[in-house]
Amino acid sequence: MTTDSSYEEVIIAGFGGQGIILAGRLLAQTAMRAGLDVTYMPSYGAEVRGGTANCMVVMADEPIACPVVDRPDSLIVMNKASLNKFAPRLKAGGLLVMNSSLIEAEPQLQGDSEIVAVPADELAVELGSHKSANMVALGAYLQKRGHLTADAAVQALPDVLAKIYHKTLPVNAEALRRGAEFAKTCCGSKKQ
Repeated sequence: MTTDSSYEEVIIAGFGGQGIILAGRLLAQTAMRAGLDVTYMPSYGAEVRGGTANCMVVMADEPIACPVVDRPDSLIVMNKASLNKFAPRLKAGGLLVMNSSLIEAEPQLQGDSEIVAVPADELAVELGSHKSANMVALGAYLQKRGHLTADAAVQALPDVLAKIYHKTLPVNAEALRRGAEFAKTCCGSKKQ
């Protein structure tokens, strides 16, 4: 959330199979555990894996009037098609976290927006699970915004992962922390 407000609208977008819906659910659950009011609205194509997927998360310390996000404060995009579709909607001065493993182009954004280009796929592969790139990107977002932490998201992971996938808790936890660490220490962030 921005420093002058306790209200944050986020869009997370990519293609089916990248864990977009899971990342959104985890962000929403983490915010709820922190006592915030939250709305969460997923959207994905009928073909799911390989199709488009996005979700809208709104977090506030008061009741939320509408779950629809038209002009997000923050945007997490995992592929170029999602960048092209959603970047023009990012509010001036917003935060863009993009997966530089799949997006090479430098986006043109409005105003003084912050760009964090995190090589989410590469960092996930280093951890031994290419499927955890979504957690790397989410960890980078959490670090840059600072209103929730990667460790808080780690605590919420068991709530959003089906029991059958609990064996992936350690790698997803490490991916969240790795994304946060990248955003904290690397030169992957700049104002436009």
